[in-house]
Amino acid sequence: MSSLEELLAERGGLPDAAIRRLQALAADWQILADLSFSDLLLCVREAEGDEVLVAAHMRPYTAQTVHPDDLVGTPLRPDAADVVRRAYAAGDLVSDGEPDWSTGVPIRQEAVPVPWEGRVIAVVSREANLSMVRAPSQLELTYLQTANELSRMIADGTFPFDDEEPEREVAPRVGDGMIRLDAGGRVAYASPNAVSAYRRLGVVENVLRRDVAAFDLDPESIMEALQEGHPVESEVEARGAVVLRRVIPLLRGGRVLGALMLLREVTELRRHERMLLSKDATIREIHHRVKNNLQTVASLLRVQARRLATPEARDALQESVRRIASIALVHETLSEDARQRVAFDAVAHRLVENFVGGLADPVGRVTVRVEGTAGELAPALASPLALVLSELVQNALEHGFPGTAGGGVVVRLDRGPAALTVEVRDDGVGVPAGFDPATDANLGLQIAHTLVTTELGGTLEVAPADGGGTLARVVAPLPR
Repeated sequence: MSSLEELLAERGGLPDAAIRRLQALAADWQILADLSFSDLLLCVREAEGDEVLVAAHMRPYTAQTVHPDDLVGTPLRPDAADVVRRAYAAGDLVSDGEPDWSTGVPIRQEAVPVPWEGRVIAVVSREANLSMVRAPSQLELTYLQTANELSRMIADGTFPFDDEEPEREVAPRVGDGMIRLDAGGRVAYASPNAVSAYRRLGVVENVLRRDVAAFDLDPESIMEALQEGHPVESEVEARGAVVLRRVIPLLRGGRVLGALMLLREVTELRRHERMLLSKDATIREIHHRVKNNLQTVASLLRVQARRLATPEARDALQESVRRIASIALVHETLSEDARQRVAFDAVAHRLVENFVGGLADPVGRVTVRVEGTAGELAPALASPLALVLSELVQNALEHGFPGTAGGGVVVRLDRGPAALTVEVRDDGVGVPAGFDPATDANLGLQIAHTLVTTELGGTLEVAPADGGGTLARVVAPLPR
């Protein structure tokens, strides 16, 4: 199935700015579907021909859907397409006089044009099942009245609002709680869920037909929306409860008729978010302390190395310092990322910089560079992989270029859908054919082989490279 953007661009022939307008509408039209108890179909005329295409479909949460099948990407049924074409031509709302029975149930249709820069670029078809109609309650009458006003705003080009970006994941829906305000901020209707939300905040008196300033804990933001004609989203917290509010001004001809206020209690959601933030901060602090402790151990080993008389012992301690530094680098990265994911590209570059700055030959005989990308890795994969990479680069620098020979080392990172491949290639003296890193190698390669097979569950191959030198290749499976 094509995305909304692809359908609008390829089959509707619409420019990017018009597509963004329709995407903004499709991101916020759930409100209209719920208020009108209707399915919404975003209809566009194909660039070639007169066929009307369904580009997006929204079902209501407040009523049974009219179209259980997915209609996106299909032509609109003929009778409904005629109403849409009339809305295209008139540039105004068009209602079908007689119900449409082509789907087996009576459907009442209203076509709402969507203008952009002086022309209609799409039409929203509001389709409600008339077989479900009964004596409407005050809630349903208020919903339908507000739905008609929102439809008029769409046709006038004033909804959705420009530059409004509500918190989509937790934005209140109509069923969460709805209050209808008049232009002066007086409550004309409050749904039971809206009343319950205010009760959680400590407002126990009746809110109907009262000024919002008389009972709301933050009326300034609501009055700002009414006076300025711009939507406002805010949170109110009291008595341990948190309520998210979204105020949508209802406009007609540049005049504010009133406002639709949607409310959602998000107490538990915010509590969990605070717990997660506290947990993330604690985990980052732990990684920071582990990094500091590892650096302290490395410093102690450096001091001890300077006191040793034999070069072999000093070199052994320096090797340990390097390995500890590689592990500390991963913990440093984790201490800076609240998501507990390691951007391994940065780790690889830092490891190479450490080699070039302190462990490689200071006169620059050998160059080391990193290519490709590994993306983000879990700590359980990043820590042993950083140590393996350190061992492979150190081995290439130490054994690939004996004496005064110079050359280059290339670290190649390649992330596939199921595995991560890390290659360290040098153009040094090379290794003999049939080289086995598990048995024929020095201690560093043996450590790398053990980490790859036991910690990473992968494979390590060390072989002569094409054109001379050595190629060490690590293939580690990625968790799903």
